[in-house]
Amino acid sequence: MKVTLTSVYSPYCFPTLLKSSSLSTLCRPFCSSALPSPPTCVKPQVPIFLRPPIYSNKLCDLNKWHDWAKGVAFSIGSTFVHSDNGPDSSILCRELKWLMEDAVEVPSLDDERVRMRIDIEELYCLWKQRVHERRPFQYVVGCEHWRDLVLSVQEGVLIPRPETELVVDFVSDVVSENEELKRGVWADLGTGSGALAISIGGVLGSGGGRVIATDLSPVAVAVAAYNVHRYCLQDKIELREGSWFEPLKDMEGKLAGLVSNPPYIPSKDISGLQAEVGRHEPRLALDGGIDGLHALLHLCDGAALLLKPGGFFAFETNGEQQCKALIDYMENNRRGSFCNLEIRADFARIQRFVIGFRQ
Repeated sequence: MKVTLTSVYSPYCFPTLLKSSSLSTLCRPFCSSALPSPPTCVKPQVPIFLRPPIYSNKLCDLNKWHDWAKGVAFSIGSTFVHSDNGPDSSILCRELKWLMEDAVEVPSLDDERVRMRIDIEELYCLWKQRVHERRPFQYVVGCEHWRDLVLSVQEGVLIPRPETELVVDFVSDVVSENEELKRGVWADLGTGSGALAISIGGVLGSGGGRVIATDLSPVAVAVAAYNVHRYCLQDKIELREGSWFEPLKDMEGKLAGLVSNPPYIPSKDISGLQAEVGRHEPRLALDGGIDGLHALLHLCDGAALLLKPGGFFAFETNGEQQCKALIDYMENNRRGSFCNLEIRADFARIQRFVIGFRQ
């Protein structure tokens, strides 16, 4: 539940969100069997790069659109940067290049026509949404690169940020030294796109370990299920819809591990977020209450009940102040429940994570 979609967001020390490479260069595994019906009535949107190239357009019309879109991007200059640390023209032009790579099938039909995955008119609409409405680029193209994954995302689902990848590294380090934890059941609470659950499922390998991923949002559960199936992990990862620990009542004292990137932004700070975040990403995944600690403290209480002795947990926070508050809460309000508590930094050396073990 990180909050900026450009290179820096200093006012609240939130992690950044950048697209690291074009969608055409990363591995995109896909299960050959038909996608199952999602666990809710929500139908996930198909990312542009996965759509069939059923449209044929004149190359001159595509070039006309590209010139228009580039002009719109250049017209922004640094306006968004000054208003809320949003994207400048150089970032928008980079995104325009990525959008082209996703939308256009290569090679072209001939010197005059090109095959495309979306129509020219939709391209005009999508770019207006990106620039004029500040719709996140990840929602425009329908996916985000995260670790070695390309995850489907859409409105109603938090866009995963790079810093959260470190949670997977923490889990990997722990299970590499503890075979019992590697074979156990893990939980990812507030799974969103399923990023943590899918990566941890991969870390657990082909043994008996599995992951239960929960989310209150039916949209998030449907999108996470779509992503799980794309990576052929439906036998390893179970999706459950519900609030935090409610779907895990059968797991009391049984979990080998518990991870979460919960909402942790203080309510008063939501209005000051970058437009891409505050206007478009789900408030449910951002707003952590008055001090941002509401969900985090609830996670501490639940971890004490659901983790088995020796079980591991990792929680992401807003920064050093929240990390220290969590450790103080666990040491005093949950005395004797946890051990080996640590604060870990993110890529920007901000104290971001609290990890530890059930006593």
